Amino acid sequence: MKYYDNILETIGNTPLVKLNKITKDIPALVLAKVETFNPGHSIKDRMAVKMVEDAEKNGKLKPGGTIIEGTSGNTGMGLALAAIVKGYKLICTLADKQSKEKMDILRAMGAEVIVTPTNVSSDDPRSYYSVAQRLNKEIPNSYYPNQYDNLSNRTAHYEQTGPEIWEQTDGKITHLVVGVGTGGTISGTAKYLKEQNPNVKIWGIDTYGSVFKKYHETGVFDEKEIYSYITEGIGEDILPENVQFDLIDHFEKVTDKDGVIMTRRLAREEGLFMGNSAGSAIAGLLQMKEKLTKDDVVVVIFHDHGSRYVGKMFNDDWVRDRGFMEAEKINALSVASNHDGKKLITATPEHDLSEVLSLMTKYDISHVPVKDGEEFVGAISDSELYSVIAKKGGKDLGKVKDHMSKSYDFVDGNASLEELAEILNKHNPAVLVKNRANEVHIITIHDIISAINPKS
Repeated sequence: MKYYDNILETIGNTPLVKLNKITKDIPALVLAKVETFNPGHSIKDRMAVKMVEDAEKNGKLKPGGTIIEGTSGNTGMGLALAAIVKGYKLICTLADKQSKEKMDILRAMGAEVIVTPTNVSSDDPRSYYSVAQRLNKEIPNSYYPNQYDNLSNRTAHYEQTGPEIWEQTDGKITHLVVGVGTGGTISGTAKYLKEQNPNVKIWGIDTYGSVFKKYHETGVFDEKEIYSYITEGIGEDILPENVQFDLIDHFEKVTDKDGVIMTRRLAREEGLFMGNSAGSAIAGLLQMKEKLTKDDVVVVIFHDHGSRYVGKMFNDDWVRDRGFMEAEKINALSVASNHDGKKLITATPEHDLSEVLSLMTKYDISHVPVKDGEEFVGAISDSELYSVIAKKGGKDLGKVKDHMSKSYDFVDGNASLEELAEILNKHNPAVLVKNRANEVHIITIHDIISAINPKS
């Protein structure tokens, strides 16, 4: 029999997945290191278990102890897995900007979650760093891993992530792109890769409101660079000891908007349901595409899973309220996505019109495509149906085939809003489109209006 003794043994050996659509304008081969295949659905599983095991070895963490950590959520999840398997209690402090899903998941895994304000300095007693440190002093037999300055963090990636990427690319990697938070992932992985090939370029992704980029370029810690930002998991208002700036060749800043929009595109265009830092990493890579050639092999680390951001980056209202939705390209596929999961209502030529009337009433729809077998052969609209009813008084309306108009045209999924607007008019009240699952959906003038003004 082949099995693992516990869930911790399943950490690591995550796959590389080629990106195809979003990166089509980049000449290089772009590969995503998809860390959501870890049991805690993030790369932080690696370093969380390493910190716990090293603390056990050096006597800082004793049986029955309590682990207390300030986290953006993912390290907390890795620590939760370790705590469950090894028999420890866990307390996590999180800033209130972190998603509700992260907090709920930690609670589901048995952790106590303490929420602290985001808009305070790191040394403020209310910050999630300070609260974790205070609790560590107050609670007997407790251990504060401090992922920011605990070098077991970057050691985990030197021992695991770096060797995996080198082996998976057969030593052909030329660029590593990583969102930088605690700095453990980029520094540990970079150290290993540069030992194998000093020419490997390491690009760190930063966010506006973080100090990393300016400090890397000038050596100046500029407090004026610090302000609140939406992006989760990357950027800092401190300089963690885990960040080895000499190993990083370049920092690229990405706006909140670009990170959010790209996170959503990854799901829709690549089938990769990732967290916010993955979108920021790809947005940053696209900003630097002119630096790449066809011979380059780029590995981008995707840290965590999109399920932790369903109420935020993947919530249309949340995105729209922050003014980000307008940046998304509205096309036929995005308009039709409102119908995903719903079966297209159709009729056959032999249906009675009274049956079509019942369908329109039941499903509150105004257009019904007509199919003969698998072929679309016509259409019935509410206005056409009303005309027949007016003439016949609602009795014996006849067959669909006697009153149907021409079939609605199919449009390409990438057809823009402007192209759809040109096609849809009183003579062409609807079009059909196939989504990526090869399901047919209908787009009407009402759908276009809703896409332009969702709250109408």
